[in-house]
Amino acid sequence: MPFCTQCGNQVQPADTFCAACGARQGADAGNAAKPGPGTSSATGKRSGDALSTMEPRTAAMLCYIPLMGWIASIVVLAADRFRNDKDVRFHAFQGLYLFVLWLFVEWVFGPITRYSESTRFISKLLQAAVFGAWIFMIVKTKQGDNFRLPILGELADRSVSEQK
Repeated sequence: MPFCTQCGNQVQPADTFCAACGARQGADAGNAAKPGPGTSSATGKRSGDALSTMEPRTAAMLCYIPLMGWIASIVVLAADRFRNDKDVRFHAFQGLYLFVLWLFVEWVFGPITRYSESTRFISKLLQAAVFGAWIFMIVKTKQGDNFRLPILGELADRSVSEQK
């Protein structure tokens, strides 16, 4: 079976374009019997690109890892693989906005509440609520539910719709 001259994915001998990356296949695409450099011979996919084999649901779940999901969100938003997947992009934006909320609670609201015991309790309660929202979103995303958090979900929907 031939492989794409651009990305190394398997293509049919009669294909003019690669179904995975859209690259035009030359006249000798049918003669390419081996995958290109850096690809796995079993799958024909690039071995160095973890996103090429990642399931969309897994990518969406990674965006909600407490305190670290913002990194996965940025990677997902920058990746060509998920450029047209509105659900994954929604979760990436919502994960980013949830992280920004945690930053607000930690860096803005936290120092304000350190002067009183009762307000310190409120700060800790808000931190626990954000952490709980991260865990809740991981579970909901794993179940395939496209749950929208109040306010943050609306912001994420707007962000996705503004993308082309």
